[in-house]
Amino acid sequence: MPLADRDWIAARIPHRGTMCLLDTARSADAQHALCTASSHRSADNPLRVNGRLGVICAIEYAAQAIAVHNALLEATAQPGVTPAQPAAGYLASARAVEFFVKYLDDIATDLDIEVVRLSGDGNSVLYRFELRAYDKVLASGRVTVVLDATALIVPAAKLTTEKSQ
Repeated sequence: MPLADRDWIAARIPHRGTMCLLDTARSADAQHALCTASSHRSADNPLRVNGRLGVICAIEYAAQAIAVHNALLEATAQPGVTPAQPAAGYLASARAVEFFVKYLDDIATDLDIEVVRLSGDGNSVLYRFELRAYDKVLASGRVTVVLDATALIVPAAKLTTEKSQ
C-alpha cells in the first residue's frame, strides 16, 4: 500500500495534469523517500522532445520526488491539513549527475525514484537521488532545491522604492 497516490501528490506539489510525473510515494522517513512513476512511457509526457524522453529528465523526476518528500514531512507535522496552494520551489543546482542510459521512454517497467536528504535548512535542501528500473541505476546525482521560492520574491513596489532612494 503506497503512502501517497497520484491524487494526493498532485494536490501537494505545484505540478498539474501531465506535468505531475509521479504515481506513488511507496516509502518515506525523515531523510528519504521512494516514489514510482510510469509517466515516462506516456506519449503525452510534456518533457518529450521529438517524441523521445531524454534521461536528463531524471532530474525533474528527482525534483518532484523531493517535493513529495517535503509534503509528506509537512503532512506528518500537520496531520489532516492540505495546503490551499502548494509552494512553488525551484532547482538551484545539479551536481555530480551521471546518466547510464540515453532515453527513459523505452524503459518498459515503472521507474523508482529515491531521494535522500543530505542537508538543509527550512527552505534550501541538498538531496542525493537515484532513478532506477530493473534494479539498475539509470541516473544519479545531487540537487539543491529551494522549497518555497515565494520567500525570495521581492515585490515590484519595493524594487521601485529602493531604486528611487
